[in-house]
Amino acid sequence: MCEFKDKQDSVASEKTKLTVATVEGGNIIAGQPELSKGTEYFENALEVTTFGKFNYLLILISGVILANVLLETLGISFVLPVSQCDLNLTVYQRGVMSAIGFAGIISSSHLWGFLADTTGRRSIIRPTLLMGFVFTVVSSFSTNFWSLVILRFLNGFCISGGSATIYAYLGEFHTEKNRSRAIMGSAFIFGVGAMIMPGIAWLVINQEWRLPLTFLGLTYKPWRLFMVVCGIPGFLCGLSLFRIPESPKFLLSQGQEEQCLQVLKDIYRFNTGKLKETFPVAHVIEDLDNNTRRHSSDERDKNPITALLKSMWSQTQPLFNREYVMTTVLICTIQFWTFVTSNGMYMWFPDILNSVAEFMNANPNSSAYICNVVYEKHESILQFELARNVSDTMMERCNEKLDISTYQKSLILEFLYAVGFAFICLAVCGACGIAAPLINQPNIALYMYLILLLCGLGINVLSAATVDLYPTRLRAMAVCISLMMGRLGSVVGANIVGALITNHCEITFISSGVSLILAGLLGFFIPNPAKDRIPIDTRRRSSLVSMTGN
Repeated sequence: MCEFKDKQDSVASEKTKLTVATVEGGNIIAGQPELSKGTEYFENALEVTTFGKFNYLLILISGVILANVLLETLGISFVLPVSQCDLNLTVYQRGVMSAIGFAGIISSSHLWGFLADTTGRRSIIRPTLLMGFVFTVVSSFSTNFWSLVILRFLNGFCISGGSATIYAYLGEFHTEKNRSRAIMGSAFIFGVGAMIMPGIAWLVINQEWRLPLTFLGLTYKPWRLFMVVCGIPGFLCGLSLFRIPESPKFLLSQGQEEQCLQVLKDIYRFNTGKLKETFPVAHVIEDLDNNTRRHSSDERDKNPITALLKSMWSQTQPLFNREYVMTTVLICTIQFWTFVTSNGMYMWFPDILNSVAEFMNANPNSSAYICNVVYEKHESILQFELARNVSDTMMERCNEKLDISTYQKSLILEFLYAVGFAFICLAVCGACGIAAPLINQPNIALYMYLILLLCGLGINVLSAATVDLYPTRLRAMAVCISLMMGRLGSVVGANIVGALITNHCEITFISSGVSLILAGLLGFFIPNPAKDRIPIDTRRRSSLVSMTGN
């Protein structure tokens, strides 16, 4: 426990004192008694550990976890066009397959957010990543639509644990000065991972090998292996978290000061190379906010289910208090419409690219609207299905490879994801979405389509901002709720696009563009917490840092 000095010290000693205020994310809340020697608030103690090798390693792992979610949920878009020979999916079933992973994420987001805020960040991220990989491996052996749907749903249910919790986990290892930069650094790695996805698909899916597994009644093909490859990053990150500690800020919030201090010392040693014994902080106290409320034992319900529901409600309800309701509603709305387009439209991206590539190969130097190409492809599929009588014909017509231009265009999109998040806004993406069906040059229309899909860049920016907009006790839940609404948008988007794209293509593009422009406008109404902050006297922090020699 921390020790406080008597406020009746001499006048001489008063000159050396520093009035300390409670701090939450840089926001001064209320005056506090002065701290004894060796006792520091968490934010100051964290700054003493410096920014070094540990932070870079954690940013890398966090970025790969985010990329794993993309690979697991959107990698299926490369599988659907080439798995037709094995699964015989209808357009409706392909729409369901596109959305089912997000449905799993939605169904568990609230649960994982609650558990992350009550039991720990790492204790949720690590097992869910490992379980998600198990379901991925098993799903690669699916022989029909329903088995694949169930297993991909369970995979989404698990990977949700890391997809949102990782923002709070990463942010709590960094001071306010570095927090947003760390999250954006992981978002950059996420972009690099996204950029690699088309390359992985090209290397794996277009191979010629076949592995008959007669005891399972299937032939293991490259598209099945691609599903497993997409899950490997999550598996490796799950293993790496056996060596990465729990969030020190979470430990302190649970009253585990000794464990928190031990984690800070380990980070200090890893970053500076100095002995843990030279860490100049002996006691750490929490940066409380004015809404902190701990539940006493007499508030607990004897019924475990009722207690769980009450606890989940108590963790969620503050997000909709007068102080945060505007922020929560705006963030959830923007995430929803951004996901509708970024993931809903992306699910059909490889398929549309493949259709355009086939059209351009059959009609070189021809001009056509991208939607006309989509209509023509859909009509040919319908005619083929009506005329199909024998399985041999099916084998002649179904594609087990994707055209090389599909990978090339996808690679361009993911490259822009990696380098463009600082330059692309929702309004520009929306305008390009509106323009895409109005251009009669397929290649130019495709690039408009590419820029439309770059709206997904806003997801990471908004998630990084969410971490700063809420106090520690609400961060994981706030990000989980906002991304849950986003994933709901993915499900809605994938199914709406699947229902409209083949008969109302123009409406699909234009409505996506308009919704993004409106979502971008809503961003101007998100409250700015910086306006309410008072500059904090940094003399105490400076003296601490000077003690470490850094």
